[in-house]
Amino acid sequence: MAKRFTLYIAIFLLLGIGLVPVLSMFVKSLFIDGEFTLKHYEMLFQSEREWALLFNSLNLASVTTLITVLLGVPLGILLSKTDLPLKNVFTTLFVIPLIIPPYILAISWFYFLGRSGVIATLLGKNIGVLTSGFLFGFSGTLFVMVSTLIPIVTILTITYLRMVNPRLEEAAKLSASWFTVLKNVSIPVIQPGIFLSGLLVFILTLGEFGVPSSLRFDVFPVESFTQFSAFYNFNAATAAAIPLGVITLIVLIVERLFLRKKTFQFRVGKSEETMIMVPLGKMKPFFFSAVSTLALIFVIIPLGVLLAKSFSIWAYREAITQSMDSIFRSLFYASIGATCLVVMGFFLGYLLERKAIRFPYAADSLAIFLFALPGTVIGIGLISLWNTQATNFIYASTTIIIFGYIAQYTALGERITAATLSQIPHSMEEAAQIVGASWFRRLFYVLIPLSKHGIITVWLVGFIFCLRDLGITMMVYPPDHDTLPVRIFTLMANSPEEVISALCMVMIAITLLPLGLLTLLTKYMR
Repeated sequence: MAKRFTLYIAIFLLLGIGLVPVLSMFVKSLFIDGEFTLKHYEMLFQSEREWALLFNSLNLASVTTLITVLLGVPLGILLSKTDLPLKNVFTTLFVIPLIIPPYILAISWFYFLGRSGVIATLLGKNIGVLTSGFLFGFSGTLFVMVSTLIPIVTILTITYLRMVNPRLEEAAKLSASWFTVLKNVSIPVIQPGIFLSGLLVFILTLGEFGVPSSLRFDVFPVESFTQFSAFYNFNAATAAAIPLGVITLIVLIVERLFLRKKTFQFRVGKSEETMIMVPLGKMKPFFFSAVSTLALIFVIIPLGVLLAKSFSIWAYREAITQSMDSIFRSLFYASIGATCLVVMGFFLGYLLERKAIRFPYAADSLAIFLFALPGTVIGIGLISLWNTQATNFIYASTTIIIFGYIAQYTALGERITAATLSQIPHSMEEAAQIVGASWFRRLFYVLIPLSKHGIITVWLVGFIFCLRDLGITMMVYPPDHDTLPVRIFTLMANSPEEVISALCMVMIAITLLPLGLLTLLTKYMR
């Protein structure tokens, strides 16, 4: 009874925090002055601009997904299954763009490729005009999104390759080359993981707000935000958000059909030493140069530009003085959000993995749907529901920001928890039940201690995503509650480049801090 009651509470909380605001937004958009109308939706389908925005959004998401998969899968193979030198260093470098707000990379590339950037200073203004033309618009937005999201494909490729049964590869290696083994055995086995990584890239690109806004490329999230914040046209903003919701539903259906029931050949051991490694031989210098070039372009150059721009005590003093309150708020809000994600993710992950109540996939589908929705859409939904006199205590407080984090990122905690619990035999929980332990005692004395690594991972992942969030926070934050990403985004048009660069470096530093703590904690636990 306690188990069912607790799990149903978690489901209803997700419904109330995530789905109800989105439904409220949609229902309110159908009425103008109390009368039912489809005026804004008629304008949506009749407007050439809206169709152009839809094309831009889908084109950007599709091409970004294609390029990241084509680059990320070979990169993941090189970093996990070969004797490439400095693999751990490269892996760490390629993770960095994923854990910082994407628009920070856009700022860095503006300082490098803009009309008055580093390239223009070194090679002349005419070259600066060409590089600036490349940066602003589709090409520059695509370049920044690829550099930001390629770690997703790389990391998931590495993860799934480590789960491939080595006996399959050993058998194939008896009669085929390593290239053939990878092509016909290893990669086909991890196809669901590659598909999942591509789906995540597509979702995150479709909902990205900061990079297209910074590089002046019109997409639906930017249009929705502009209609709401600049013109306060709620109905037009909602109408602009509906195509994104429809695309999200389609993505959810695809995920349900192709990934839910996929099975994999897992290897028994967890030791990385049991993985069969591919010798690169004479091609090692070539692959090392290729990976080094990617690391230089995607990571070292943008971070180096920000570091060089901010290389003064004055810049950091001004940055910290102007934004100290935003830094503390970011850390505080991200910590609360990550803790809430651990709790929600644990119960929903338990529901998904243990099939504890009927229709366990319904809650999972809801969480994935909310994760796939752009942050601007969730933000508009939260405002439409809570912006009333009776609920102003939520709308005008930190609570609405935390609600946005829970709505958007619960799926991350749920999936990580479910994967962790799947490694714990059901017999352990059943044995505790046989001796009379209640469900909560089984949780606190059996499941939680055995899944502590997964819980720590959920908290750190949740902390990073909440810390770097811009779309939701930008939409819903009350006065004097802005976070550091929002502060940087609002200041970058009018503040000195040195100060903005220093703020970006501070943001990168506090985002990398959890990774350092995770490394130390992992070594301590081992």
